[in-house]
Amino acid sequence: MLKLYRFLKPYTAMVAGVLAFVFLQTLGDLYLPTLMADIINDGVMQGDTAKIMQIGGQMLLIAGGGAVSAIIASFLASKAAVGLGTILRSKIFRRVESFSLHEFDKIGTATLITRTTNDINQVQMVTIMIMRMMISAPMMAIGGIIMAFRKDRQLTWVLAVALPVLACVIALLATRMIPLFKQVQVKIDRINLVLREKLTGIRVIRAFNTVELETKRFDDANVDLTNNYIKVNRIMAFMMPAIMLVMNLTTLAILWFGGIRVSNGSMDLGALSAFSQYAMQIMFSVLMLSMMFIMVPRAQAAAVRINEVLDTVPEITDAKAAKDNFTGKGFIEFKDVTFSYHGAEVPAIRNISFSVRPGEVTAIIGSTGSGKSTLVNLIPRFYDVDSGSVLIDGVDVRDVLQEALRAKIGFVPQKAVLFSGSITDNIKFGNDNASEEEIIHAAEVAQAAGFISEMEGGYDHEIAQGGTNISGGQKQRLSIARALVRRPEVYIFDDSFSALDFKTDAMLRGALRKEIAQATVIIVAQRVGTVMDADRIIVLDEGRIAGMGTHKELMAGCEVYREIVSSQLSEEEYA
Repeated sequence: MLKLYRFLKPYTAMVAGVLAFVFLQTLGDLYLPTLMADIINDGVMQGDTAKIMQIGGQMLLIAGGGAVSAIIASFLASKAAVGLGTILRSKIFRRVESFSLHEFDKIGTATLITRTTNDINQVQMVTIMIMRMMISAPMMAIGGIIMAFRKDRQLTWVLAVALPVLACVIALLATRMIPLFKQVQVKIDRINLVLREKLTGIRVIRAFNTVELETKRFDDANVDLTNNYIKVNRIMAFMMPAIMLVMNLTTLAILWFGGIRVSNGSMDLGALSAFSQYAMQIMFSVLMLSMMFIMVPRAQAAAVRINEVLDTVPEITDAKAAKDNFTGKGFIEFKDVTFSYHGAEVPAIRNISFSVRPGEVTAIIGSTGSGKSTLVNLIPRFYDVDSGSVLIDGVDVRDVLQEALRAKIGFVPQKAVLFSGSITDNIKFGNDNASEEEIIHAAEVAQAAGFISEMEGGYDHEIAQGGTNISGGQKQRLSIARALVRRPEVYIFDDSFSALDFKTDAMLRGALRKEIAQATVIIVAQRVGTVMDADRIIVLDEGRIAGMGTHKELMAGCEVYREIVSSQLSEEEYA
């Protein structure tokens, strides 16, 4: 957790202020029992009202100063802790933004959300407690012991017996609670995972009538966390009475032995009163310190999880000496490329070699799992190749800045993703500087203008999170418009026509051919009708190129392509 506190550097002045005001508050708290003893001895015992008023006024001033110091210390501690939380959330977000898809697959989306929210809240809360309690408690305990020893040395033996007993009780209970606290974050991860799956997959869950099954999954995760907290609270419920018993027995012992010393004349009544208060201050300081040691392990577990994210080095990083000597615009070449996913027994694609030139439409077709999406994901460098190289304009994509590389590409993913906001906002996501005319033109080319005009508000119509309030075909067309408004050198359509009917598909491809005639176009598709007119068709089969050429050439010389065509079209259609 100490690694996280290096981010408190901008709040050094606030932390110093907390230390100063906590010190002032502690001094006041330690001095008040002495003044109380003076009131009893010099005022009450002698019936001196003026003395009582004088010392009482001093006590009020010190108590008021302590209250002000406590408020300021709490304010500064809270501000520094919240600032630390803000920095950590920002650091995690930026680190996650730099992750490749492999890191997302490895860590998981649900746990990243928990680590960015709940885990940071745990660290933030403990930081406040550390600056308020862990600093003041030792000062109060040590100062209280010194002041109590000055009041009466012999009575201090009661504390010498009581403090180890109190420490043993707290240590015994802490050993039972700390492991349970460490399990809490993992169980919260599980709840977050199940809840997120239920919310994002609600249509599938209802379609297959598995609402009760998913409810049971959530209830199991919820009950698991609840039972863990119940175990903690049972121990906590036992802890407070046990500690209070020790503290009350200590008070009783002090009053018993102190009363004997007062009756013997070896101790005055004011000293006994002050000693009792110092004993309580010491006990409560030990209690606060013990509570910190119980809470810190949970924050420590959260800090470890945060550090795992911050210490994760992205596999895909920019080259130290990035090249920018491009010799063309949109020329793409694959040279003997092989790639496999982590943990896979065989490569997803093997020995892939081909080139794509500007002004050409290259289509990639193949059976499910043949490696089509994997292939195009290597161009924007979502993954790095195992061997071989992917070149763009004569430069290996690993030697190009990721920002510069992706600025050349308009990518339409297999699963259309829209963001909450208006239709205009979603289209402008591809180019924030796009004018209204460019947005409308991109929507018209993508065959989206028709349904947009029928919506309430038109281009200002609000899209729900994930685009759940529009159809799959509408989402695909808006995704295509988003890529078009970018006007990149390379267009990649990863099976982005699958939700369109044949008429809309044909109209869209016709409009696209005119719009992106000078760009490099790569289309991944399942339907033969979508790829028949392409300048080049690449047929993938089990990660290898089974054939490459035009539709006629492949019909004549590629058995795999003929099987795909015959499975989709009648003899008259493909003749």
